[in-house]
Amino acid sequence: MKFLLTRAKGSTKALAERLGVSRRTVERYRAGSLTTPQRRLQAALVEETESEWQPQVRAQVREQAATSSGMMVDVTAFFGFVGKGSSDDGRERSITTAISPTYAKQILEIQAAGATD
Repeated sequence: MKFLLTRAKGSTKALAERLGVSRRTVERYRAGSLTTPQRRLQAALVEETESEWQPQVRAQVREQAATSSGMMVDVTAFFGFVGKGSSDDGRERSITTAISPTYAKQILEIQAAGATD
């Protein structure tokens, strides 16, 4: 509730409308007199928190990948030669490689612009 109030800039009226409860209910949770929400309110709190929280977390991770840590890319591909019964038969392989922050930034910018894989 505290996180959602922060995102609503302290407006109990706006948050109450988003959650489908009364303004007084939001005020009671803020004051601490109510602590355990009913199922319907709990589901609304989870849904609204995830919708506000996840974009923020993703943006922080993208920023970190583009500036300092880079990112790991994992690709599954089919490698091999065509040869019946030999050890050179094609197999599915998983390749994992580290991408430097410079290239990670370029990849994330292109992805944000709508590019596909």
